[in-house]
Amino acid sequence: MTSVVVLGVAGVGAWVYQDLNDNIRSADVDDRIGGDRPVNLSPGSKNILVVGSDSRDGANAKYGKDLTTMQSDTLMVLHVPANREWATVVSFPRDSWVGIPACDKGDGSTSAPHHFKINEAFAIGGGGGEVAGAAAYSIKTVEANTGLRIDHFMSVDFQGFKGMVDALEGIEVCPKEAIHSEKARLDMEPGCQTVRGEQALGYVRVRYGVGDGSDIGRIGRQQEFMDALAAKAKDQLTSPKALYGFLQSGTKSLTTDPDLAGIKPLYGLASELKGIPSDRLTFLTVPNYPREADIATDKANVVWQYPQATDLFTDLARDREVDKKRLEAGAKNPLYASAVRVQVLNGTPVQGLAGTVAEQLRTAGVTVTGTGNASAHTGATKVTYPPGLEKQAKALAARLPGVRATQAADATAGVVTLVVGKDLDPERIR
Repeated sequence: MTSVVVLGVAGVGAWVYQDLNDNIRSADVDDRIGGDRPVNLSPGSKNILVVGSDSRDGANAKYGKDLTTMQSDTLMVLHVPANREWATVVSFPRDSWVGIPACDKGDGSTSAPHHFKINEAFAIGGGGGEVAGAAAYSIKTVEANTGLRIDHFMSVDFQGFKGMVDALEGIEVCPKEAIHSEKARLDMEPGCQTVRGEQALGYVRVRYGVGDGSDIGRIGRQQEFMDALAAKAKDQLTSPKALYGFLQSGTKSLTTDPDLAGIKPLYGLASELKGIPSDRLTFLTVPNYPREADIATDKANVVWQYPQATDLFTDLARDREVDKKRLEAGAKNPLYASAVRVQVLNGTPVQGLAGTVAEQLRTAGVTVTGTGNASAHTGATKVTYPPGLEKQAKALAARLPGVRATQAADATAGVVTLVVGKDLDPERIR
C-alpha cells in the first residue's frame, strides 16, 4: 500500500510534491528503544514494522470510546532483502501471547516485563498519546520475540485508509457468507460487492460475526483487501484529482521514523518493491495455535508454534527467502508446548536459576517435570534428549536463543533435559 502511495508522486507537480511531503509525520524512536537490540545479520536488507494504528483521537474516537489508549489493529513486518529480488510480509496476530519486555513508558516510569497480547505494547508505549512511544515499545517487543532487527517503522491510521479507498471509488470484495457485526458497524450479504468508506473499514476490521471469529481470519481478509487496493490503484489512478485525493489521504495518515519521513526516501523504497515479481512477494502469518491447547482457561489468545516460528525468523534474519508451502506444511500438525516435558537443571552457581527458568517455561505452556542442579557448571546452555523425543527437544531449543538440541545416550528417559548455562537470560525465553 505504501509503495502505491509514493510511486504515484512521480506524476505530480513540484508544489504537490512539497504539499504531500509536509503531510508525513516523523517520530524518533531510537532513544526509547535502548541499546539492547538484535544484531543485523544481513547488512543491506531491511525489516520494516508496519502498524495499523487504532488511535481513538479526533475522527477515530467513534470507534470505541471505551478505549483511552492508542491501539495497534494490525501488526506486520516487511522484509526487503539485500538483493531486492523478493520480499516477505509477516503478519502477527494481535492476540499473540508473548513476552512484553520492560520499557520506558514516556512519563518517567518503566513498565515491568510480563506476558500479554502483542498489541498491548503499542497501547502501553502510546499511553501518553505519542506515536513515537507506541512504535518504540512495539519495536522492542517484536525484536525481543523474533530476534529480528527492526530498521524502520510506519504507522497508518483509520482515516487515511478510508480516504484512499474512497479516492478509488471503492474496492470489490467477495465474502462467501453474510457478515453482521454491530461492533464493526457492518451488515453484508454474501457475494461480490464494492465497499467504501465506513463499510470498507469495517470489512478489514471485522472479527466477530464472520467465520470462526478469529484474528487469523481477519488477517487473511486484510491481506486480500490490500492486494486488491494496490492493484486498483495502479490501474485506475490516471485522473489528477483522484490521484491527489489518494495521495493526500495516504500521506496524512502516515507516521514514520526520521529516515523514512519524506516522499524521497519512501519513493526509493517503493521503487525497490516495484521491481519485485508478484510471485515472489510472499504474505505469511506467524505459525500459531490456540493457547487453550496449553492453558485450558485461556480461550482468547494464540501462541506461536515452535520450532516453525523460530525457523521463519531465522530465515529472515539471515536474508533467506521463505518457502511458504514448506512453512505451512510443517505447521499443519502443531506440537503443543504442553506436550514438551522437560527437567530443568541449574548449571551455574546462581542460586534459584533453575526455578526461574522453569517458571518462564511454564508461562509459555511447557510441562516442567522438575528442577535441580547439574553435576557440573557450564557456560553454554544445553538441551539433550533420549531417542524418540527429537521433535519435543527441537521445539524447546527453538524457544532459547542460540541453543540447539542434541541426542545423548545417557539422557533421562521420557523427558527433555535443559541444563541452564551462564549464557541464558530467562527473560529471553520465548
